[in-house]
Amino acid sequence: MKLDKTRAKKRTRLCQMPTPGNIAGRSSSITNAFFNAIIPIDDPSEEEELEALQILGMDRNDIRCAYCGEKSTEWDHLRAIITDQRPTGFITEIANLVPACGKCNQSKGKTEWKKWMVGPAKLSPTTRGVLGIEDRIARLSKYEQWRKPTRIPIEEVISQELWNEHLANWNAVRDLLTKSQKLATEIRQAIERYRLTLETRKASL
Repeated sequence: MKLDKTRAKKRTRLCQMPTPGNIAGRSSSITNAFFNAIIPIDDPSEEEELEALQILGMDRNDIRCAYCGEKSTEWDHLRAIITDQRPTGFITEIANLVPACGKCNQSKGKTEWKKWMVGPAKLSPTTRGVLGIEDRIARLSKYEQWRKPTRIPIEEVISQELWNEHLANWNAVRDLLTKSQKLATEIRQAIERYRLTLETRKASL
């Protein structure tokens, strides 16, 4: 008995089927890993953290996302440390970090925070209908003026040879991901052809 593929596509699924893995799709994660690995981290003191929370109008026992007010799960870089596949020079420090939830952190990405908050991006505070956005922007603007962030001209403070070697390694890994994805697709197609052969044999019995 042949599988009616048209009917199978139209039917309502009881659960979402997994999709094939995409090796090449890891390219952005690799880029972030390569440049995050060279960004300095200035670990703040408890006093600095408390001062930051005070400016943002938050209690240490109930830390909320600075963008939308939901429960905070992480700290987000207020100013992006990677843009257009290059480090911006900003580092990981309290002057460049605010509490955030996962939805806001992922949605904001490298976009300038104020433009993103009032913009139409998926899961932005405006798109989600968050109340009191103007007040949140005012607090974040005050926070932005609290301390001048460190900004290092990374490509100028290291030798060109060292920087070129790092970029060469980054490009080599990305090229390998692309080649690996092509090979994986060919392998999956071969396995799928064999699976369909087995189904045909079973149907003929």
